[in-house]
Amino acid sequence: MTDEILLEIGTEEIPAAFMPDALAALKSLMEKELASRRISFRQIETFGTPRRLALMASKVAQMQTDLVSEKLGPAKNIAFDAEGKPTKAAIGFAKGQGVAINEVTIVSSDKGEYICAKKHEKGVATQSLLPEIFVKVMSQLPFPKSMRWKDLDTRFARPIHWIVALFNGAVVPFTYGNIDSGDTTRGHRFMAPASIRVTDCASYLEALKKARVVIDQNQRKKMIIEKLHELAKKAGGVPDADDKLLQEVMFLIEAPFPVLCSFEKEFLDLPKEVLVTTMKKHQKYFPVLDAAGSALNYFIAVNNTDVINPAVVVEGHERVLRARLSDARFFFAEDQKKSLAAMTESLKNVLYQKQLGTSYEKMERFRALAMHIAEALMNPTIKPKVERAAYLCKADLVSEMVGEFPELQGIMGREYARLAGEPEAIYQAICEHYLPRFAGDGLPATDVGAVVSISDKLDTIVGCFGIGLIPTGAADPYALRRQCLGIINIILQKKYTLSLAGLAAEATDLLAAKITRPKEDIINDVLAFFSGRLSNQLTGQGLSYDAVDAVLSLGIDNLTDSCNRIEALQQMKTDANFEALSVSFKRVVNILKSGRPEAGVDPSVFEHDAERKLYQKYLEIRDKVLELMAQKMYLDALRLISTIRETVDGFFDNVLVMAEDLKVRQNRLALLGEINSLFTNFADFSKIAIE
Repeated sequence: MTDEILLEIGTEEIPAAFMPDALAALKSLMEKELASRRISFRQIETFGTPRRLALMASKVAQMQTDLVSEKLGPAKNIAFDAEGKPTKAAIGFAKGQGVAINEVTIVSSDKGEYICAKKHEKGVATQSLLPEIFVKVMSQLPFPKSMRWKDLDTRFARPIHWIVALFNGAVVPFTYGNIDSGDTTRGHRFMAPASIRVTDCASYLEALKKARVVIDQNQRKKMIIEKLHELAKKAGGVPDADDKLLQEVMFLIEAPFPVLCSFEKEFLDLPKEVLVTTMKKHQKYFPVLDAAGSALNYFIAVNNTDVINPAVVVEGHERVLRARLSDARFFFAEDQKKSLAAMTESLKNVLYQKQLGTSYEKMERFRALAMHIAEALMNPTIKPKVERAAYLCKADLVSEMVGEFPELQGIMGREYARLAGEPEAIYQAICEHYLPRFAGDGLPATDVGAVVSISDKLDTIVGCFGIGLIPTGAADPYALRRQCLGIINIILQKKYTLSLAGLAAEATDLLAAKITRPKEDIINDVLAFFSGRLSNQLTGQGLSYDAVDAVLSLGIDNLTDSCNRIEALQQMKTDANFEALSVSFKRVVNILKSGRPEAGVDPSVFEHDAERKLYQKYLEIRDKVLELMAQKMYLDALRLISTIRETVDGFFDNVLVMAEDLKVRQNRLALLGEINSLFTNFADFSKIAIE
């Protein structure tokens, strides 16, 4: 007898994109259900192919662990009368807990003596609980889309055809939809389709191996990678095998059978991105590249079946790709018959968003915004390049090639601009302005590309906020969060000193004829949106939340400057005296909450040496602190400010700030106001957490 669980859900082919999350959920749901029912186990593994989701659990307990619980009832003096007899309160409590009144005990606690019902719940056999567990786990598996079949109410990613459910070698009987669980699996749909009876995990794995199914997805991936390199080497190159394509292909097959194919060299005249996109995105083929990264006229297709005559299969793959590449070559040639300027003019007939106008109108807006940014950066040499790149960067949206291959937007614009003789700065910026397209993607390398990218993205954000299309929860149809992070990362990488509020105001003015909300509300919401994105990013990178919050709570107009102050504060937090410094600054902030007098400090009003010492120390460091702040040497400024802590503490220890004499009180508050001004423009120290 074994102590293992085997669950296999056999289905029609499940989309490859569904599989990673489904397998992870299958594991976590089973772990949760077993744990919640007090069933111990050692390990759970999940495996999957397009036709099956499988789970194996080892060292599973035969029985639930027993449960001993204690429930406190009324106090002893309420539960028993003067004669020691149980009252109605005690009897009712015992009945409610399902125990006899004579089984109730008395326990002592800090609050006194109480009656207590101890219950012992004996564990039941795991076998009896598994049917309910399996049904619950299967019903909770998350899929982007699920479906019903026949006249059933049951839903799953695809119709279920069989279920294997075993524990200790015995079938766990249950029904899901119209399928009864059993001990029979099926082999490879084409190479070994017969049903196979299994008795445990070992026989299951052996049976599938003989039936030409590689159940372990990681093993399939390893087999694919090894074969890709072997075949690519024969072609004199290396495979272009990115993880995303590998994961997709490994969940499209139950056993990998890669074959090396080729195409006519004349197609190598197409841009590499066209060749690669055609192979990878549309056909799930792996391109073969040379040592320099250029495409060779070879590719590798991964089949799901072994064939007697591989040449027939190779010919089929080559015929399919040839047709695709022929279409691409036709589109490429047709697009070059039109100038980019003509394509740009065609954007007047393309609706960007019904309230925000056409793509041409959007281009005009972010072109003007890009010129404003170039002006703000005081880099006049890039202004004409920015204007030209912004004008042409959306032209390829109306090209035949991008119409067929949307993934190539920007890339085709770059190629057409290059072929048309545009300067490198222009055609590179056309491609770069889409960056970053996703998390972890590269950023624009050139200033021209960066400026156009920022302006395009900011126009989108401000435009959507201007008409009320603000992301809520998981809903973000215009990918505003991604575009916001893109702007943040570009500015930080380039170390641009830009006023975010100023840019938002400029973008809002350019959208004046389209927006439906007040300008001030739009700007405030956009700044808050950027603050939230930046805060999440920085804390995700390991910076402490309180340091981030202390700086960003003062505003986020200059992203680069804000991050420099956060980093300085983060470093300062490692100083042994920082906690005491923060406490001192908080005392200053708290006592000034009721306001500070407009009048300045009058040294002649001082009554105590602690006042004079504090004012003298303030004057000693003030100008140097301001100079360091102006030079953006924030850590040095903080360290210099910290030297005033002991003097501040001495002031609070020896001086009553809220003196009865109004003139003295106002003068002391004015002094604290001057101290406060040293650090309040840097960060809000009231946000700093004290451990």
